[in-house]
Amino acid sequence: MFPSAFSSSIHFAPDGWAGTASDRPSPTEALRLMQEGNRRFLAGQSELAEHDLAHILEHSRKGQQPLATVLGCSDSRVPLELVLDQHIGDLFVIRVAGNVVRTATLGTIEYGVDALKTPLLVVMGHTHCGACTAVANGDELGGHIPQLVAPIGDALAAVRQRYSSLEGEALLNAVIEENVWQSIEDMLRHSSVVRGLVRNGSLKVKGAVYDIESGAVKWLGPHPRQNVIIAELG
Repeated sequence: MFPSAFSSSIHFAPDGWAGTASDRPSPTEALRLMQEGNRRFLAGQSELAEHDLAHILEHSRKGQQPLATVLGCSDSRVPLELVLDQHIGDLFVIRVAGNVVRTATLGTIEYGVDALKTPLLVVMGHTHCGACTAVANGDELGGHIPQLVAPIGDALAAVRQRYSSLEGEALLNAVIEENVWQSIEDMLRHSSVVRGLVRNGSLKVKGAVYDIESGAVKWLGPHPRQNVIIAELG
């Protein structure tokens, strides 16, 4: 699943970075901006509607200086820039069913955090996730989907071990949250780039879950075993 190329340090030429290190927000500031954006979205006060095509194109010509790399699900109900009320160029977004980490996902994440120097990396799951539902229900899946959602099986196993009595919606919600932690752990374990940036303090990695019924983002914080995982791998 993860070729050896992803176990070594990768250094990108920062061709997408138009500013300097001093221009970037801190990880804490980047998170605050995203939290404020979701609050605007909930309040019906989105700033996105204020900008016409001319403004968007002008902003795009200046190059990209995203404040965060975000791994989310491909679900059509979860447009990340919209629910976080962030302008074009503000987020470096990767979307894949079940917000799982695979080789292509990991390489794209590394580009965001290393080449574009985003100070914040967020893994955002969401309620009523179809991929998590299929795995939790033991549905028969065809094509390449079983390989894609295999990490969600690990999340399900962890939930079953910890909460053996959970069923139905409670089980699904626990799997959705655990799957966020699973994706973060996979990144930390399989990317020396991500580990190195976290270790030196230039990158923060946070989990989150978007509620498609309320529009609110639940911010989970860092992986509870982040320091242990990094210490194990050196």
